[in-house]
Amino acid sequence: MRHLIVLIIAALLGLSAPAGTAQTSCGKAGLPCEVGLGGYHIALPEDPAPGPIPVVLHFHGAGGTGSGIIGNKGMMKPILERGYAVIAPNGLGREGRRGGFWSFIPGRPIRRDELAFTRQVLDDAVARFGIDRQRVLLTGFSIGGSLTRYLACQAPDDFAAFAPVAGGFWRPHPTDCAGPIKMLHTHGWRDSTVPLEGRPIRGGEIHQGDIFQGLQLWRAENGCTAGRPDRFNVKGPFWRRVWTTCDPGTALEMAIHDGAHGVPKGWSKMALDWFEKVVPKKGASN
Repeated sequence: MRHLIVLIIAALLGLSAPAGTAQTSCGKAGLPCEVGLGGYHIALPEDPAPGPIPVVLHFHGAGGTGSGIIGNKGMMKPILERGYAVIAPNGLGREGRRGGFWSFIPGRPIRRDELAFTRQVLDDAVARFGIDRQRVLLTGFSIGGSLTRYLACQAPDDFAAFAPVAGGFWRPHPTDCAGPIKMLHTHGWRDSTVPLEGRPIRGGEIHQGDIFQGLQLWRAENGCTAGRPDRFNVKGPFWRRVWTTCDPGTALEMAIHDGAHGVPKGWSKMALDWFEKVVPKKGASN
């Protein structure tokens, strides 16, 4: 009751809410945490290990929402049970349409600096929830996967690793990135929404890029000596293509499944297994 009275008095006097107010509300009951350029949703593991909490930051697809990601139990449960938090930022609103989108496609007006927004989200989550800034797996689905690739290209050192799903670069493809990365790209063999070869959108006004051409850029950034993969694994639901003759400290892998456009069953476990291999916990070894 006293806390409520303080809030009411602050509102009447035009004062800011007391320190700690946002901490008690945002991230709970579906309420987003707000930063300067937008908002995000977060789910925390029930019993985290001592110390900073590793995190999967996931960008939703076109028309999606951060709350929708948090509500996706099939994807969320394996991540939270492994002791990771999940951060799901909100895309920009679209007039007359549900859900959000991300502003980064080449040749289109830029309405928000998505890298600056993502940095604000992580800085805020570190301060509020004790997130481990050194163990961030950046992921996204569809156009959120595309955004993941562009942020990997723009600021590879901002994140520990990248795991886009069903999203790639757009044409014209980037010709250079800011440095090497650790990336696991997942894609459906039968994806017709974001085909492996890309496709024109809006009568050719914009054009999805070629996934394999994007991998060629990452091979160059990672110093891989061959175009073809060095290792294959076709056991289980994911067919894996792995490039290993690359610069130390890099990682590049592609996982293909037989489905269409979606986050496939088993992806969360696969992605975290891969992440913990290429970004081992302190005191662990590869």
